[in-house]
Amino acid sequence: MTTLTALRGTGRPSLRRGKVLPTLVLVLGAIYCLIPVAWVFVAVSKAPGELFSSFTFAPGTGLLQNVADLFSFGGGAYGMWALNSLLYAGLGGVLSTLVSASCGYALAKYDFAGGRIFFGALLAGLLIPGITLAVPQYLLLSDLQLAGTRWSVLLPSIISPFGIYLCKVFADGAVAQEALEAARIDGASEWRIFRSIVLPLMVPGMVTVFLLQFVGIWNNFLLPYIMLADQSTFPLTVGLNSLLNQGSGSPALYSLAIAGAAVAIVPLIALVLFLQRFWRLDLISGGVKG
Repeated sequence: MTTLTALRGTGRPSLRRGKVLPTLVLVLGAIYCLIPVAWVFVAVSKAPGELFSSFTFAPGTGLLQNVADLFSFGGGAYGMWALNSLLYAGLGGVLSTLVSASCGYALAKYDFAGGRIFFGALLAGLLIPGITLAVPQYLLLSDLQLAGTRWSVLLPSIISPFGIYLCKVFADGAVAQEALEAARIDGASEWRIFRSIVLPLMVPGMVTVFLLQFVGIWNNFLLPYIMLADQSTFPLTVGLNSLLNQGSGSPALYSLAIAGAAVAIVPLIALVLFLQRFWRLDLISGGVKG
């Protein structure tokens, strides 16, 4: 008994030391990621003269003026860009989530000809960087007379290989085959099974896919930059880039660009805080089932 106690006593310090290094790495990574964000939120409060005078994290005195100038710039161009981003990310995220859920469920629970080939192609699609598809997508949509329209940004965002793969993995674990067979015996159609049984069970996975797609589309720059030429269709990323290009001749516009970047982060933070309740509900339901 004494030997066992001694072994346990000697094992605890090493276990604690083993936990310190991963925690330290995570803390350093968080600091590395959050310092630029913190600087943006501090810089947005500085007037143009304060912004270029020194590099400090002390707040400035021009927050309200910068925000007012941002939304009045170009007759409300920033608000128009924000609405465009909300359209692209919101509608594109919803459509992509529904397509990913239906495709993932089909791959997980149905046996059909060519299913393995399709899944292999899907995995191959995960390895292809999206940047390499931008030019071919532009050429294709140009042939369809859609280049330069909002559809040229929405349509490519609907199909997400990673979203489909994630939904397949989630459907494998969350949707029991016995529940599907029982519903079929009761005479339920496949559409009703998918709508009434599968979708409620896949909500946490669908929320994850929607969040990833929303953030990805919201931050996407290259695709709308290639596709769009009319300023009225620009999302925030392309609009702020044009603002920075104009700032090369007018340094005062740099303050507006920084203010625009800070305001553009706020919807993403709000979305994460709002959607995290669904992950908590999933953890609670999993604990109850256990």
